[in-house]
Amino acid sequence: MDVDAVRWPDVARLPPAAPGRTAVAGHLVGRALERLSLTVPAAGASAAASTGPRLTVHDPDAFHRRIGRHGLIGFGESYMAGEWDSEDLAGVLAVLAEHVDELVPAPLRRLRGLWVSARPVAARNTRAGARGNIRHHYDLSNDLFAAFLDRTLSYSSAVFSGFPARFDSLAAAQHRKVDRILDLAGVGEGTRLLEIGTGWGELALRAAARGARVTTLTLSAEQAALARERIAAAGLADRVEVQLRDYRDAEGRHDAVISVEMIEAVGAEYWTPYFAALRRALAPGGRIALQAITMGHGRMLHTAATHTWISKYVFPGGLIPSRRAIAEHSAAAGLRTAADHGYGEHYAETLRLWRERFTANRHTVTALGFDAVFQRMWEFYLAYSEAGFRSRYLDVRQLLLTERTRP
Repeated sequence: MDVDAVRWPDVARLPPAAPGRTAVAGHLVGRALERLSLTVPAAGASAAASTGPRLTVHDPDAFHRRIGRHGLIGFGESYMAGEWDSEDLAGVLAVLAEHVDELVPAPLRRLRGLWVSARPVAARNTRAGARGNIRHHYDLSNDLFAAFLDRTLSYSSAVFSGFPARFDSLAAAQHRKVDRILDLAGVGEGTRLLEIGTGWGELALRAAARGARVTTLTLSAEQAALARERIAAAGLADRVEVQLRDYRDAEGRHDAVISVEMIEAVGAEYWTPYFAALRRALAPGGRIALQAITMGHGRMLHTAATHTWISKYVFPGGLIPSRRAIAEHSAAAGLRTAADHGYGEHYAETLRLWRERFTANRHTVTALGFDAVFQRMWEFYLAYSEAGFRSRYLDVRQLLLTERTRP
């Protein structure tokens, strides 16, 4: 596969040779894949022996060399380079996620600093950094996202009425999700609503249709432009104001504040100002409704200190919080958790539908100018995320926060 060395320098070239590390990686990875039954069965193996997801390595030396040098970042880059494949990518990644704590023998885990690096300072979510990080992902192309999202252009977990989910039910499932969080926040006629993280405007549209007055904030110029078009086309421009504004600069007091899957882009060092901004924006007696992806607290602390494949290629500056982190930071801002409901299995289905739609529309993505490496990166991202929810490594929650009553 041809790789553009300017656009994808770390995919186009192999890391410097380190025979010892490559050999160790080959031994550990080979043993782990065999133990988890992820290797391709040998010729003549029985049909029963070949059930389940499988991983096929096309270039073992490159595969092990990348992992030996860069760990899980190298694993993802090797997929981007076409050095390994699977007919069930999400299935392979789900198995690996389920056993992530067992992949490296305990004595070697203390040496993980040899193949992981700290997050780059440039990815910090200062005001300027946050704008750059959001542009990196959300300003890629509205047409790219339209190629795999449903007609609501909702880019967060849906809530389905049953499984397995079908793509033709996705728009209704997204409306079900939006309506649930609007209900959680008590949004109705005359509500002054602040939304932090506009997306492409679907929540603002449904809130305005209820009679709310909506101020919605985003740092994505591409999203803001299309959201304004959609709001105007619906005849609701007099009820919704889309602002290109950082959450730290939100103005006014509001009856309800909603933020759907935006906290993941804030970064751990900015969770304190994030929750302070939510609290500051809330009128007395108001309600805050959050939808947030979460992970276990120990895993979150581990991830926070590590530059990952996702932080390098997909969401620079991002970090998925734990429920404990949300509780602690919201409490420090004078808020209490009044409701907390999880539905991670719905996100797994949402991501499956997005991934299948993206794969089916590769011709559209190619016509938009996104090359084969980008397409493999995006497929890996969607499958990687789906696997996180299927293995319960990740969850998604809807939370209600209210003012904490002082004793």
